[in-house]
Amino acid sequence: MKSPLTNEIKYFDYNATHPPIAEILETCLADYLSGFYNPSGITRFSLKNQGKIEQTRKFFANLTNGQEKQFVFSATGTEANYLLIQSLRALYPNLDSVIVSPLEHSSMYAALESYGFTSDLIHTDHSGIINLQDLEKKLKENPRPVVCLYAGNETGVIQPAEEISKLTKKYDQLFYSDLMQGFCKTDVPFSVFDGYTFSGHKIGGGMGAALTYLPKSDPSFHLFGGGNQENNHRAGTENIFAIECFKQVAEIQMKDLEKKNKRLSAFQSLIEEKLESLGCKIIAKLSPRLPNTTFLILPIQAVDFFLLGMEEKGILVSTGSSCKSRAREASKSLLHMGYSDEEALSCIRISTGYFTTEEDVKTLLSNMEDLIHKFQ
Repeated sequence: MKSPLTNEIKYFDYNATHPPIAEILETCLADYLSGFYNPSGITRFSLKNQGKIEQTRKFFANLTNGQEKQFVFSATGTEANYLLIQSLRALYPNLDSVIVSPLEHSSMYAALESYGFTSDLIHTDHSGIINLQDLEKKLKENPRPVVCLYAGNETGVIQPAEEISKLTKKYDQLFYSDLMQGFCKTDVPFSVFDGYTFSGHKIGGGMGAALTYLPKSDPSFHLFGGGNQENNHRAGTENIFAIECFKQVAEIQMKDLEKKNKRLSAFQSLIEEKLESLGCKIIAKLSPRLPNTTFLILPIQAVDFFLLGMEEKGILVSTGSSCKSRAREASKSLLHMGYSDEEALSCIRISTGYFTTEEDVKTLLSNMEDLIHKFQ
């Protein structure tokens, strides 16, 4: 597949959004232009499009060993997370709090608050892994559902999902997870989760489609009303173009996963070895992590100028989760991990992916070295 990136841009922000896989989007766009009919209509052309949506739902059910009717398409990862938490409220109308990791995307905390849940945060440390003893203590004292993402948006740390699942089953509780960063980036043990979410733009499918897997099919609640789309869970005409892109890109990413990760793991080692020699500190280096993600503390104070300098050289990195990076707030995940405000504000995230080349990595490292020396 050909990269949509120009030679002037070296892109290292895959965790924010994956560059679209152009051939897939172009093919799906051609199909959409010739078959743009509303999938909720009554004509055979509309029914054909509804059939495409159901085939895609079946594809994801087969991929994850889930139940078709429990998958709900929406537009964004944030929306998917809201639907996931709304399903929790529908199951437990009187529940006041949920056990939650301190490492979630901001949309998950917002969804919990919106549906009237307080978050009882699980302890963690510099490893970025939740404390299983603290989790069991909370479950024992007050059994409640658990929300814990699988892979960290910033650190890339992979949580011990199987162990978490054993504890939730021991206390007869549900286990929900945000799989936005893990899906199509590593092997995901889908069967251990009762409900989860993932999104198309994180894997190269472009914006416009995300999925929520509900713990059971229950049409008694809906994120939006006014129509019976998505088994009554989300009114509104489905984005058939984005949904088809989502499916086809997922097929490619899963097919190439092992080969891709071997390459990205080699890049990660190269990046981290060089940056440590320049005085950078790699966050959670010894923890299980996504092979595409490096989160590090720069050995300089002028982080904003550093980022501007990188951008002027055509190199794009980030300070962390894209929904919060513009605010330049200290990462709450890092603060919960025990880092100081100063350390958290000195962090950047480097995330690679499908189109990253060795030449890109070498360009990244040479320019980072120049700028670190300049600002020290």
